Amino acid sequence: MAKDKKEDLDEKEQQPEPKKKSRMKWIIIGAAALIIIASGAGAGYYFFFSKKDVKATSAQQPVVVTIWPMEAFIINIADTNGERYLKVVIQLEVSDPTVVPELEQLKPRLRDSILDLLTPKTYKELMDLAGKQRLREDIAGRVNNILTKGKVTKVYITDFVVQ
Repeated sequence: MAKDKKEDLDEKEQQPEPKKKSRMKWIIIGAAALIIIASGAGAGYYFFFSKKDVKATSAQQPVVVTIWPMEAFIINIADTNGERYLKVVIQLEVSDPTVVPELEQLKPRLRDSILDLLTPKTYKELMDLAGKQRLREDIAGRVNNILTKGKVTKVYITDFVVQ
C-alpha cells in the first residue's frame, strides 16, 4: 500500500498539469486582445471626434494679423565697390494692431536702423538663404529694441532685387 501511494505520487509528478498551463495561455491571449481592442477604440475616437472639435473652434475664431508695410530700401552692396546695389521691400507683422501708430511715428528711426544693418552686408551674405533668414531676424531684433508697445513677430521680404 505504501508502494502504491509512492507510485501514484511519482506518476502525478511526471504528468504535467495541462489545465493550469492552458488556462494561463488563454488569460494572456485574452488580455492581449483586450489591450489591442482598447487601443484601437481610443485611436478611433481621437481621429474621428477630436478633429471635428478643432475645426469648429478654428472656424469660430479667425486669426487676425496686422502687417505694416515699409517703403523700399536701396543700398550699395559692401563688397562690390558700388557696382551692385540691393533693393529690398520689407513688411512687418506686429503682435497688436495698436503698435501701428507707434511704428508710423518712429518710421525715420526704424529706416535709419535698418539701413545701418543693410549697408555692411556683402553679396554672398545677401544671396544665401540662411543669410536672408538672419537678415529677417536681425531686422526684427532692431525694430523690437526701438518699440515700446508690442513687438514685431515676423519680417516679410516682399521684394528683393540685386543688380
